[in-house]
Amino acid sequence: MPPYTWLLFDADGTLFAYDGAEEEALQNVFNHFGLTYSEEIARIYKRINQVMWDRLEKQTITLTDLRWKRFADLFMEIGIEQDAQAFSETYLRYLGQSAHLIPGTLEFLEKLDGKFNMAIIANGITDVQLSRIRLSGLDRYFPHIFTSEAIGVFKPARSFFDAVFEGIGHPPKDKVLVIGDSLTSDMAGGVGYGLDTCWYNPRGDVDEMELPITYEIEDMKELFDILDM
Repeated sequence: MPPYTWLLFDADGTLFAYDGAEEEALQNVFNHFGLTYSEEIARIYKRINQVMWDRLEKQTITLTDLRWKRFADLFMEIGIEQDAQAFSETYLRYLGQSAHLIPGTLEFLEKLDGKFNMAIIANGITDVQLSRIRLSGLDRYFPHIFTSEAIGVFKPARSFFDAVFEGIGHPPKDKVLVIGDSLTSDMAGGVGYGLDTCWYNPRGDVDEMELPITYEIEDMKELFDILDM
């Protein structure tokens, strides 16, 4: 019998190749507003955006404010005047249409389909995530989709996982595996909730948080050995 009955997957950076989607949406929205786009602007935005998401995980900013403030800070730094609210709304529409999966994801999930209960647990904006999940075909494999915006709290908060467990019928914790690429949200959240964790770490990053992670993999196919497949 496999060691787990439930697999909880993060979305961005775990199933979705998020960097490509983000860059495509960012370039599209700059073009939409007739603004000059460059790799330097992309680097600045990514830095600002990462700071905002770190603050969100620490609950020092709301998702509503994050959506527009990251662009307000970007425009201030690069010295242009633009309505950050309107820019954010258009950016999110483009992002919702960018459904780039990490190569091999659908084939990998096809082998898991029917053998495990699976759910997506994602920090992010519900409409964007649901659009990308549908367009990519992931909805076929994930009848359970949990987003931080819908729940009202963000990984790694225990209350996020409380809501997930409520939604999946409170399985035994030792039968649930959290799989994700983020140390601060996925791994810290899973560990804090008493769940086994699998860190998807294709870049070979160092766990500077020194978390008691159960497994670490560089390729999703390594999960098959963990699951006794």
